[in-house]
Amino acid sequence: MRVGLVCPYSLTIPGGVQGQVMGLARSLRRMGVEARVLAPCDGPPPDESVTPLGNSLPTAANGSIAPLAPDPPAQLRTIRVLRDEQFDVIHLHEPLAPGPTNTAAVMKSAPLLGTFHRAGHSTAYQYLRPLVRAVANRLDHRCAVSDDARRLAQGELGGEYELVFNGVELEAPSAEPIKTSQPTIFFVGRHEPRKGLGILIEALHHLPPEVQLWVGGDGPETDALKAQTGNDPRVEWLGRISEAEKQARLQGADVFCAPSLFGESFGVVLLEAMAARTPIVASDLDAYAIVARPGRDALLSEPGNAAALAVALKRVLFDPDTAGSLVESGLDRAQQFSMDKLAGRYAEIYADLAARRRVRAPKRETSPNKGEL
Repeated sequence: MRVGLVCPYSLTIPGGVQGQVMGLARSLRRMGVEARVLAPCDGPPPDESVTPLGNSLPTAANGSIAPLAPDPPAQLRTIRVLRDEQFDVIHLHEPLAPGPTNTAAVMKSAPLLGTFHRAGHSTAYQYLRPLVRAVANRLDHRCAVSDDARRLAQGELGGEYELVFNGVELEAPSAEPIKTSQPTIFFVGRHEPRKGLGILIEALHHLPPEVQLWVGGDGPETDALKAQTGNDPRVEWLGRISEAEKQARLQGADVFCAPSLFGESFGVVLLEAMAARTPIVASDLDAYAIVARPGRDALLSEPGNAAALAVALKRVLFDPDTAGSLVESGLDRAQQFSMDKLAGRYAEIYADLAARRRVRAPKRETSPNKGEL
């Protein structure tokens, strides 16, 4: 079976959906499914299984800036690739996002599976409802990665959605941990208001002076947040980091912190921390609580409350029993969200869609043999 996985976001810019698409493709190929990824790439594609569709354009979306490719050249490349590849099934991640996934849905050269990742609110769904519903109705099967994502899609688009989960690659190559001699907190993500990095920096002022903070990523708030720290030597600004470095720092840090304020659909990065055997402190958001069970797999604190965040961080950093308990429970929890399990379910959906396509395909008419009337 040949499956095309279409991602609307640039694969050379770190992001949750991008990581899911690439991880899913790897798991599918291990299962024997011929999976190819189609997506924008602002530079060399991450591996040979990717067909690049052009550069991305920064686009405001869901309180963030998304690296989408809505330009005509990218759409023409998408159409050409889909016609050339002749996939048995096409799997669209964020099928209504402007760019390749939307184009693939309209073109529909094979049965379509759509996975909806977005949660919270969508202005486009609200104001373009007739148009986006028409495109959504071209999907043969719909999935959502969380209750919040399903609630948004079902409320604005109608239809039925199978609840799946995002996965974590438990067999991902391990990195050599980056060692640290001081209690260390690790944050990685886009520097924008909804990610709550400013709250974490404020919480650092409530922690003992030996605690240090690694900050990965960049974004529109980077300069302002650097100014907020006043060149505090305890804060190390790493900039945009590779997946390998992210894994190395996850394994080397004493705690991973996700202080997001809103707009999260599913806590993939929490699963990555669990798999790396790193204890977690995060905001008490629904999207995080369904992944990390409060008090068992992570300590969750009130969003936007720097003092409460500091209390939770201090407990993990200076109470070995708490940290050890979170690691043990978190590793068990991560097993339940294995990417291979997710790939197995998707493979079943692909097979069903491909089988239905064969049943619906018209039979060829045969000419009567010579001598027959």
